[in-house]
Amino acid sequence: QVQLVESGGGLVQAGGSLRLSCAASGIIFRLYTMGWYRQAPGKQRELVATISSGGTTNYADSVKGRFTISRTNAKNTAYLQMNSLKPEDTAVYYCNALKEWLNYWGQGTQVTVSS
Repeated sequence: QVQLVESGGGLVQAGGSLRLSCAASGIIFRLYTMGWYRQAPGKQRELVATISSGGTTNYADSVKGRFTISRTNAKNTAYLQMNSLKPEDTAVYYCNALKEWLNYWGQGTQVTVSS
């Protein structure tokens, strides 16, 4: 059974930092592209960042220079370091694992940035 479990969300003031973690099980983690997405109230889910099995990263323009995605294959874990947080970063953040037609999601973790 595939599980993606996010952690690290919470309430932070604008300008602060948070580090999200996504612990994966039930998949060959090193073969998957890992991604972070977010969904704010009343909005569609949007891409935040992805990291391929080879380590290539991709970021939404809105988070470039502030967020960093990484992975530790030995721990089956992906991370999202979020710095200089803004109120508009407030959303539920979801972890995603993608390999060809295999696409898995975590349950999400709430990030709230106060002004």
